[in-house]
Amino acid sequence: MSYTPHTERDRTEMLRTIGVETLEDLFASVPPKFRLEAPLNLPEPMDELTLVRHLEEVAGLNKSTSDWSCFLGAGIYDHFVPAIVDALASRGEFATAYTPYQPELSQGMLQAMYEFQTLICMLTGMEMANASMYDAATAMAEAALMLVEVSGRRRVAVSRAVHPHYRQVVRTYLTASDVEYVEIPCDEGVTDNIRLKDATETPAACLVIQQPNFLGCVEDVDAMQRMCESSGARTVVCADPVSLALLTPPGKYGVDVVVGEGQPLGSPLSFGGPLLGFFAFKSEFLRKFPGRIVGRTRDTQGRRGFTMTLRTREQDIRREKATSNICTNEALLALSAAIHLAALGPSGMRSVAELSLQKAHYAARHFSEVPGVRMLFSKPFFKEFALRLDTRRSVHDVCRYLADHHILAGYPLDTAYPEWPNTLLVCVTEKRSKAEIDDYAHCLRAAMEGTK
Repeated sequence: MSYTPHTERDRTEMLRTIGVETLEDLFASVPPKFRLEAPLNLPEPMDELTLVRHLEEVAGLNKSTSDWSCFLGAGIYDHFVPAIVDALASRGEFATAYTPYQPELSQGMLQAMYEFQTLICMLTGMEMANASMYDAATAMAEAALMLVEVSGRRRVAVSRAVHPHYRQVVRTYLTASDVEYVEIPCDEGVTDNIRLKDATETPAACLVIQQPNFLGCVEDVDAMQRMCESSGARTVVCADPVSLALLTPPGKYGVDVVVGEGQPLGSPLSFGGPLLGFFAFKSEFLRKFPGRIVGRTRDTQGRRGFTMTLRTREQDIRREKATSNICTNEALLALSAAIHLAALGPSGMRSVAELSLQKAHYAARHFSEVPGVRMLFSKPFFKEFALRLDTRRSVHDVCRYLADHHILAGYPLDTAYPEWPNTLLVCVTEKRSKAEIDDYAHCLRAAMEGTK
């Protein structure tokens, strides 16, 4: 039980008990410039009713995608989450979800993780999947490091069309591991295959690409995979899980590792996190992958059960011998993803993908009809596309104008790609209605014309 001194005498006695005379002596190790010289300027205390009302007013200042139309993607997406996801994932049994170590106490959670792994394998076309990772960025970096160890090559090629944040994380991992990072330019919105050939002819451990890529364009994974095979380089594909309901799964091309961001599967935007990384791979990497796998077995009485089948124990107790030092996962979000995938099923996932595709192409046509606005790339795209605005209006001014009309316009690409100034990455998911798209087009026209 904690004790708060209420009188000066109590405070003095407590200070003497720990061997100091004054409060200043207690904080002598803190440099004076970091100490308060006067009490904090805090408001008067509130009773519970007043405090609740105050917090409700403050919370009301926040606006969600229920209030505004969201055309912002760039890695985190506003997809519909069926009510069953939260209804099941928020049950008390899962409130402290984690990959469990005691199978006799945790059969429900272990089965959920097993189902998640199975669903990810079905979605990606891969042979195995682990029980989830932190996010797509760390999953991608761990995949690159794994293939460096497997191949013995100290060089990793990464497409510039990969999410800029993911590239930054990969670069950090490789720098710390003394592995060369090579970035392949993108041409017309997709990875430059000529530069890719040059990069992979010099022995590289792997090539890392994204499908669809960060710019929204669909890559020719088959051609790049064949190019890597000819040079002995492995391949890592970061895939949008929703797109896999329409596009050929990367596993069908023979890629080595498929990673991605699982947030579109049952998780809300939530101010940018928490996120969920998935990691699927060929079975030949069974002893090299990061994280852990839950497997199905039978007990001594022949009953079906689930248990931790593979986990690199050195991650916990002999870190210098670990294949990876990621020792945990995002089990609650993985559970939500498993519920989401099971609830929608193959036909439901395909409907989400088809609606996103059709609405994105409808939006692209109408937005590019606005004077001063055109498509930045002509390549096929899924649910995101880039617009180029002429110099009459700054893209940032246009975003602010649309925000004034309760529309999140998109992601200004010059933030990460200075070679494409005054461009905007727009995302359209199945949640966007025709009325919202038409309203965006109307406001975009007004913004470009400088009218109100």
